[in-house]
Amino acid sequence: MNTLNNHPVKRYLFKIPGKALAATLLFAATVITAATAQERTITIDEAIKLGIENSKTLKMSQSKIDQAVSEYNQAKDKALPTGSASFAYNRAQIPAHTLDLGGGDPIHLPSSANAYLGIASVSETIFAGNRLRYARESTDLLVKVARLDVDKDKEEISYDVINAYYGLYKVLQSKKVVEQNLKTIDAQIKQSQRFFEQGLVTKNDVLRFQLQRANIELNGIDLESNRKIINYNLDILLGLPESTQLNIAQINEADRKMGMLSNYIDTAIANRQELKQSDLRTQAAEVNIKSIMANKAPTLAASVGGYYVDVSGNPIPQSGKFITPITAGLTLSWNFGTLWTNKNKEAEARIQRDQTVIGKDIQLDAIKREVNGNYQNYQTAVNKIKLLQTSIEQAGENNKILENKYQSNIASATDRADAETLLYQAQINLELAKADAGLAYYTLLKSTGKLTK
Repeated sequence: MNTLNNHPVKRYLFKIPGKALAATLLFAATVITAATAQERTITIDEAIKLGIENSKTLKMSQSKIDQAVSEYNQAKDKALPTGSASFAYNRAQIPAHTLDLGGGDPIHLPSSANAYLGIASVSETIFAGNRLRYARESTDLLVKVARLDVDKDKEEISYDVINAYYGLYKVLQSKKVVEQNLKTIDAQIKQSQRFFEQGLVTKNDVLRFQLQRANIELNGIDLESNRKIINYNLDILLGLPESTQLNIAQINEADRKMGMLSNYIDTAIANRQELKQSDLRTQAAEVNIKSIMANKAPTLAASVGGYYVDVSGNPIPQSGKFITPITAGLTLSWNFGTLWTNKNKEAEARIQRDQTVIGKDIQLDAIKREVNGNYQNYQTAVNKIKLLQTSIEQAGENNKILENKYQSNIASATDRADAETLLYQAQINLELAKADAGLAYYTLLKSTGKLTK
């Protein structure tokens, strides 16, 4: 007789020292705990928060803001004074150093000469047709556009998370219906087998129920495959470990009170980032026109310079051997050729400004169509839920009637199986419709620009 003490595994454990055994058991407990910790129930608000916090897209968008801010700072730097300094040494060899101009004594030059020249200057543009101010305004508008890109990306990321969240919810709810129907069909198979043994039904009737169960199992296999795909993708979106098994917290998809379509359209016009960006781009185009027109204005600049000129061979200044003239001046310049060469640039800038205005009108029409479509889709989804609830009641009543008839040997196994299938399908359709209605509502919110607000 093989007792527990004689079992090979038991004998092996007795040979492990106490500390090693404790470590082994602790490791096993840790593995079990880690496996359990991989499951997580999450609400939709938690999912959206995680998606935004861990989004690589948002990190890229933030870097674009940083780039735009850097360009803005560079535009401000152009208004600062410019300065330069240089120091040069020159040595000249003069082979022919006697110069005879006639009519007098010849001029004798040295055979070689040294020269040190140092220059330091600072200049400041006083007026340049406000070109520098327009450059700052333009880059400031680009910073605002980049910030709106972040807001738009948040909307897109939140919607992707919501879409995956409801996709997983639909699969999990469908799996529950499958499990429930498998229990029901198992009971029917047992009952039909008893009826077959009693000679009340044929073997074919039993096989029909078994075939129905096989079809339900096949549906369950497909659902499990879809669950793994959606779960994995959602883990990636949320920045969770890829092995995390997500469970969806119960979501309340009660019929929400709907406002007028015009209210949703007005909200979209006031909040959609695309329209705000179009306004900013129109402003930037206006600034660009002014900047190009400013090219025709004269430029006034002030400068201060200092010079050090030393012709001795010693670079260290010596009294009487060097001069240090200091200059200060104003420079007024005007490239009046821009009066006739600038007109086509101005025309192009105005065309670009008009294009941004037309582009906004196109976006506005598209947004109105989008909001209307999402509004109608949500109403349709809500109406489907009401009809499906009625159909479930009808399918349930029909199923009870045929169950009683089948038990009384009045209805055939085919009729009984068909009634089960109708109820099963109605239950799945209701769960899917609830999820579709929830997703349709968030899609409507996204089209109004209020998804994350």
